[in-house]
Amino acid sequence: MPLAALFLALQDSLAADTAAQVAPPFIPPAESLNALDLLVKGGVVMIPILFLSILTVYLFVERLLSLRKAQSNPEKLTQAVGDYVRSGDLTGAVGYCRAQDSPASRIIQRGLERVGRPIAEIKEAVQTAGKHEAYMLEKRMDLIASAAAIAPMLGFLGTVTGMIRAFQQIQRLQGAVNPSMLAAGIWEALVTTAFGLGVGIMALFAYNFLINRINRAVNDLELASTDFIDLLQTPTS
Repeated sequence: MPLAALFLALQDSLAADTAAQVAPPFIPPAESLNALDLLVKGGVVMIPILFLSILTVYLFVERLLSLRKAQSNPEKLTQAVGDYVRSGDLTGAVGYCRAQDSPASRIIQRGLERVGRPIAEIKEAVQTAGKHEAYMLEKRMDLIASAAAIAPMLGFLGTVTGMIRAFQQIQRLQGAVNPSMLAAGIWEALVTTAFGLGVGIMALFAYNFLINRINRAVNDLELASTDFIDLLQTPTS
């Protein structure tokens, strides 16, 4: 072989080796998974987490609609009732409260139905009605709080059980495990933690949002009750 040809062959061989060393290894494209696939890979623990997410959304919408229905203007309500009371039309005042059908109007209606009795008895009736209406506004809030606490714990439980299965697989194979196989088992186990934390954050936000609205509604109820008692104790001219 001529010397020039031998030199070119060696140069081509070195170039090929250098290209092989520089070229990055082939990495297969990441597997595309939709939400349903992730739920399936999460295992059995994903079922109660999914149930808690649906329950949280349902309770949030239901409580929000109830609070919107319970909204009222306590000043306008007590002013209208005061006009009826000052004119001596208690029946009209009761009918007006019944037509409003709001927590504040039901509290005042309970007091109007006892007008003529001692003021202490009227106060007690109004306070009892107020406690009942506040309880109805806060109904089912404990379920949302429970979902906010339980969902992340279920997620961690799913991750722990998934890691246990992954390490059992390592033991069965006596340590001869492909790293990609081990990584697949670990990320599938972490899916439950991600979903559990997501549901927990959603439930906690819903709980705090609704509690703030409920506190404002209860404050309006207390204001309406106080104004009504003051109205009954104000002497008519």
